[in-house]
Formats: sequence, C-alpha cells, structure tokens
Amino acid sequence: MTLDPYLAARLHLLAGLGDRDGLRTDPEALSRFAEYQRDPAEWLLPDVSVEDRTVPGPHGEVPVRIYRPRETDGRALMWLHGGGFVHGDLDMPEAHTVSAELAVRARALVVSVDYRLAVGGVRYPVPVDDAYAAWTWLAETGWVEEGAAAIGGASAGSALALSTALRLRDRGRPLPRAVLLAYPFLHFPNPALDGDSAARMDSLPPLLRFTPESIEGMVRNYVGRVGGLPSDAMPGAADLTGLPATSFVLSEYDDLRPSGELLARQLEEAGVPHRTFVAAGMTHGHLNRGPSLGEVDRSLDFFAAALKD
Repeated sequence: MTLDPYLAARLHLLAGLGDRDGLRTDPEALSRFAEYQRDPAEWLLPDVSVEDRTVPGPHGEVPVRIYRPRETDGRALMWLHGGGFVHGDLDMPEAHTVSAELAVRARALVVSVDYRLAVGGVRYPVPVDDAYAAWTWLAETGWVEEGAAAIGGASAGSALALSTALRLRDRGRPLPRAVLLAYPFLHFPNPALDGDSAARMDSLPPLLRFTPESIEGMVRNYVGRVGGLPSDAMPGAADLTGLPATSFVLSEYDDLRPSGELLARQLEEAGVPHRTFVAAGMTHGHLNRGPSLGEVDRSLDFFAAALKD
C-alpha cells in the first residue's frame, strides 16, 4: 500500500522540519505540524456524558475522565493515551476522541487515565502504578460486573495497559476481559522493519519517524537506563501466558509496527487469542486524528467490535 492520499497531499507542510523536539522550540514548525494534523472534517462530541474526577493512587490522586453513553450493555474500558511516556493528556484526540467514540460505538463506559508522565524526575514504575490504581478503582466501583471491563492503550499507553494486565495476573487478581493495543511500543530494542517496509518509510519526513536514538531516549527517560529493564516496563519481554484475548490496531507506516507484530507472534506461542487490524496507509499515532479519515473510523470500529465480543 501507499501512504494515505490525504496524508500524502499534506506532507509538504513538514518539508524541512526536524524531529519532534523541534516542535517545542520553533513556533513555525508547530504551526505547520498543526496544519498537517488538520482532519478532513471537524469532529463533534457524540452523545456521551463526560465527567472529570480523581481517584486514589500510591503517588497521589490520579485524574481520570469518565465517558458514559446514553445506553450501555454493561461493558467498560480503561484507556491509556500514548506520548512516549513524556507527552499527552486527557484532551488529546488519542484520549478524548477515542474514548468518546468507543463509548458510543461499543455502548460501554470508558475511563481515560491521566497517568503521571516521565518528567521532573518521575520514572517507571510510577506510570504503571497510576494505571494499576485506576484499574483497581474501576474494579471496585461496582459500575460493571467482574470480568466485564477491558483495558487498552495507544503506543506508550499500550505498554502501561499490558503491564497492568500482567500485574493483575501475577497478583492473582481478576483479569480484564480483553486487551486493546493501538500501535504498541512494547520491546527494547525495537524490532527492525523488513526491507520493503523500511524502503517505504524512507519517504516520510523525520518528524514522522522513530530512529533508534529516539527510541533509546524514550526508554532511558522512562526507566532511567536501557539495560536490565524490568519486564513490566517494556512488557514485550514478559511471560505472556494466561493473558486475555488481545486485539491490535497497527499503523502501516510506522517504525514501531514490528513491536506489535512481534507481540502477536509471542501471544501465538503463549496460546493467547489475538487478532490484528492494520490501518492501511496510516502513520504512527493515527488515532490522534478523527474518524472523518476512513482508516481511523475503521480502527475505532475494530476496537468497538473487540469490546462487544
């Protein structure tokens, strides 16, 4: 497949820009990237109620945002946004839009978690502790029956979601009914792309790429080192037996796609049911766009179907 035509027609906006770090210091670069991120049509909040609150955690209160559709079928999802463990919040589309859309499409209660980012001295395991605390709170609210809640996340949030599921398993707690992982970042070192995929990725500007150096930087910032990593920091190294059915949404044009593909093979070996949707022509983080883009819409439908199964 080729890059999605809508994205391809906007690549000129990123010409000459450097990597993601430049967005924080160059207003022109930030403006051009924002224009690149503009969707074909404006997204409007569907028919859900939205409530912000905090829940208790070992490092202090954890902010969450709760999405309730008008009608539910007794299911729930706890969702964790991405951002390389250092960026992201409850307002980003990958948190807000995804949560609202899945609440309506799956008729499910969705809880989006504003875990502590790895900034200002915060490191692993604090983000995992926050995710685990939010899950414990959700499980104890009585809003859904035991076994009716799933867990999921995007990119770095996928690592936190999977780490939380592993911690629940290892502590003998009830497991989520399903795990949803969007373009996950789960392994270090990150597996390499195959030759054909690597050649196609060469057409993308640096702002849309993950280099080995940038990946190492994310891990070092999150854990504090790149050697001897705990298996629940980068959970692709963990024993995966006994996990719930897992559904993957992968971006075709993504340096991190091999991490999701490798985990699928690992789950196969561990006897864990899994299924994958590859968003054709999409780059990493495509759920930071709205469903007016066809592959985003299809990705959300895939996750909604996984929640309803």
